[in-house]
Order: sequence, then structure tokens, then C-alpha cells
Amino acid sequence: MTQETVQVALFEPLIPQNTGNIGRLTTANSVPLHLIEPLGFSLDEKKVRRAGLDYWKHADVRLHKDLAAFREALKGKRLVAFTKFAEARYCDFRYEAGDCLLFGKETKGLPEEIMKDDSVLKVRLPMRTHLVRSLNLANSVAIGLYEALRQFEFPDERSLEDTQ
Repeated sequence: MTQETVQVALFEPLIPQNTGNIGRLTTANSVPLHLIEPLGFSLDEKKVRRAGLDYWKHADVRLHKDLAAFREALKGKRLVAFTKFAEARYCDFRYEAGDCLLFGKETKGLPEEIMKDDSVLKVRLPMRTHLVRSLNLANSVAIGLYEALRQFEFPDERSLEDTQ
């Protein structure tokens, strides 16, 4: 039985390759992936499937028609928004079972209603220079998700022997 750890949500993702890679990442870690519409692509696009390879069919993808529907579906769960405007660093934050790691759209980040909502916890990925506006979405999700899983001591991790 898989221990509940965290979930991942993408707000209006635009780039199918990012979403495909994130789908592969969440599938590899038995983590649900929430996609908040509208999406900038069709989930049937070859680019999503190619980035997720043959894993996409195993991904636990949950579509939400908009932010309100997403918030309703996750009522009672903590939302942890990743934003460059947060004070707290992602690695100093204490994740709890059921937390949903929320990432913004590639071009604009998270909407103002999330940024102004005090019930949404906010963390940032530190960057050492102002010369780069943001990190790639798939990379950001990987960094945040693996830190949360590290704090849970990588539950249900399979050993290499299990794959042979």
C-alpha cells in the first residue's frame, strides 16, 4: 500500500513537453498530477505522450476545469505554492501528508488570487542571480517534489533489484 505523501498541481500549463516530463516524474513516484485548465495544448498531443514516453497511460492525472474546481477538489488539503516572491525556501519548509505542490504557468506564474490568499503557503527555489527570471517548470517540480519525498524518507522506494 502506498503511503500518502504529496500531490502536484500545474496551473494552466502551456508547454506539452513540460507536462509530459512532469507526468513521468509523478508516475515514477506514485503522486497524483492535477492539471488546472485551460491547458495550452491537448492531452492527446504527441509531444505530451513523447515526453511521458510509455508512462503517460499510467499517470494519475486529474483535470480541473478551473482554479475554483481545483480548490474545491482539494478542500481540506494544504496548498504549497512555488513562487519566486515567497520568503520561505522550499528546503526549509516542513511538508505534510496530502500537501499539494502548486506550480504556475510557464509565462506568468501563479494568478494574483493565489498570491494574495493567506491560506496558501508559499515557498521559493533560491537563485543566486537576478539575470534569470525563472527556472524550467519541469525542473522546478522535480526539485520541489524530491525535497518533499526526502522529508517523507522516500516511502515505498523500490530497490534496483526489484526492477531486474
